[in-house]
Amino acid sequence: LQFELGQGAAVSVPGGLVRAEGRSLTAYKWKTVYQRSKAGKFLELRRLFSSRLTSMKSEVLDFIVAGRDAICGEDGRVSAIDYAGQRTVWWSAPVQGKALGLAAAHGRLVVSTDEGYIYCFDGEPGAAKDATPRLLQAKSDPSSKYAKAAAEIIRSTGVTEGFCLDLGAGNGELAIELARQSKLHIYAIEPDAAKVDAARKRLAAAGLYGDRVTVHQSALNRVSYPDYFANLVVSSRSLETDLSAGALDEVKRMQRPYGGKTCLGRIGAMKVTTRGELAGAGSWTHQNSNPANTLCSDDAIVKGTLSMFWFRDVEFEIPNRHGQGPAPLFHKGHMVVGGVHGIACLDAYNGRLRWTYDIPNFLSDYDGIHHDVGVGDTGGPFCLGEEAVFVRTGDRCLRIGYRDGRLLNEFKTPTMPSEKNRDWGFLAHQDGVVFGSTADAEHSVSPRYKLTKLRTESTRLFAIETKTGKLLWKYDAKHSLRHNAIAIADHRVYLIDRPLVMQDRITDPKRNGRHQPKLKADQVPTGTLLALNAETGREIWRNEDNIIGTQLATSEKHSVLLMNFSAVRHRFFKLPSEVGDSLAAFDAKTGKRLWEKEAKYQTRPVINDEIIYAQGGAWNLKTGEPEPFDFKRSYGCGQIASGKHMMLYRSATLGYMDLTRGSGTENYGGIRPSCWINAIPVGGLVLIPDGSSKCRCSYQMQAWFALQEKK
Repeated sequence: LQFELGQGAAVSVPGGLVRAEGRSLTAYKWKTVYQRSKAGKFLELRRLFSSRLTSMKSEVLDFIVAGRDAICGEDGRVSAIDYAGQRTVWWSAPVQGKALGLAAAHGRLVVSTDEGYIYCFDGEPGAAKDATPRLLQAKSDPSSKYAKAAAEIIRSTGVTEGFCLDLGAGNGELAIELARQSKLHIYAIEPDAAKVDAARKRLAAAGLYGDRVTVHQSALNRVSYPDYFANLVVSSRSLETDLSAGALDEVKRMQRPYGGKTCLGRIGAMKVTTRGELAGAGSWTHQNSNPANTLCSDDAIVKGTLSMFWFRDVEFEIPNRHGQGPAPLFHKGHMVVGGVHGIACLDAYNGRLRWTYDIPNFLSDYDGIHHDVGVGDTGGPFCLGEEAVFVRTGDRCLRIGYRDGRLLNEFKTPTMPSEKNRDWGFLAHQDGVVFGSTADAEHSVSPRYKLTKLRTESTRLFAIETKTGKLLWKYDAKHSLRHNAIAIADHRVYLIDRPLVMQDRITDPKRNGRHQPKLKADQVPTGTLLALNAETGREIWRNEDNIIGTQLATSEKHSVLLMNFSAVRHRFFKLPSEVGDSLAAFDAKTGKRLWEKEAKYQTRPVINDEIIYAQGGAWNLKTGEPEPFDFKRSYGCGQIASGKHMMLYRSATLGYMDLTRGSGTENYGGIRPSCWINAIPVGGLVLIPDGSSKCRCSYQMQAWFALQEKK
């Protein structure tokens, strides 16, 4: 048996094979041939000979044979070729996406695409029948009891999208009316089996079951749905009678924090409640958690062994994990994630995609395969305020509202009359003021790639009033401002104004993408540590005593400012000026040096109350004395993100440490975090958007997740 088929997919058919490769489709037939051997005997051989060749318009992505037809899945199309009788495509149909899954049986063809669509073709041409469900075709009777109830619920709460829970749903009439009058997805709970069956039949006839409404049978005081998921809680039963105390406890448990609504009671007298903040929950509003750069959310809820809370796929392109893109952010129940071409906002408590905002090539410079300059050096390109997301792009900062993802206003980098517009560098927001800087376009520190937009230093710092767009003040650097060496807390802006270190800059192509060797501490130029009034820009104090740090963080609670020198856990990228191996602390109110000591660490220090944590050790914030801390993790780069009790980091898969249990590193397997920060402890949860973008590693779960303490 002798034949060569190349690399394409081959399917056995009676009398031969059919092969698809690239844009070609070839049919082969078996033929018996005879060949004389060296011994003079004739050998009977079976060989394949090409008999038909069909050229396709595009690459064949999937391929099956059904009867006499070769079915080919392509990008945007599925086609059929009679391989036994003719060469040309006799039938084709458009599909949305790449046709990557094909199956045929009983005269029907099922096709699935990479965009989540499933098609069924039955081979019977003709006009599509009107399959609109009867109940949706019929007009709603606005005078009916349930139509009135639905209208009052929507009018009273203002909630028209998201997840709705109907506790005691009866026959499903209220669920149908809510689906008619809103975009809500409704989960209905009813203990009576007969009513559950009736509700499912009504909803199926209306074309709503499984798509807009789901009905489950359960006792009202023991519902298996997760905590916090419901944007709106209603009750068909409460239209007639009061809910039991146990059912009301379940209502509170499932009501979403930060604005989740309940609307219960009789028509005309419904009572609305709004859930406020979750006690003990933390936020992560900036790349390093907050403008103070503590890398600690102060979330006091999440701890213990982690378990699944929600997971989902989101059609939103995020940067290559090697490019060290920005961390996800969280505030008031919103999770905001940066993508290659914009930002996305999700409901953190149920994973629902709320909106996306397009910004072409927003994070394209972070979307490479490099392991050098990244968000740990440039600073975060977006941050969160009380009611909006602030996003820097080019020479502008966009202010985008949480509610609907609409642009509220924008700010430009302030320039002198003789200056050209300059790109926005550092970005932070606090107390109604947006802080920015003018990036130094001439100072590039990428050793491997010419990343024209990624900059680590700026020449000017400024503050703009958010509501009015008024420039409050600006500080023109005497030398240069490293983005990592700016921290904001307690109505003060702390910064280091220090000469550029020319060994950091990539200027000589003969260096083949490599930096100069690491400098010694006495070879690095010293700078000035300053504290400015955040509202006026007025200088409060300065310290010029051996200031060579490259990163600042501060504890407002303890009035301590921390300066460190090096914190990049990757052998490929460490600037010559990051001399490392030391920590220094200052009185945040006076600038007086409190202590300085030798300390070896491989991650940027975390300030968690009175303790400084890093891979390499822990120290008391006020005294610098060592604290007990045994930190070990497996392979993988990246930064530690912490809450009050929980540390998160990459340790092959998702690694975490519960500081209350002394259990060391534990793992949630199957999830591959990104190469910097993409797992944060906030809002009583651990939020993890996909960190495996463009990754070929063998991590099974490539999705967006929220984890919780195992119950």
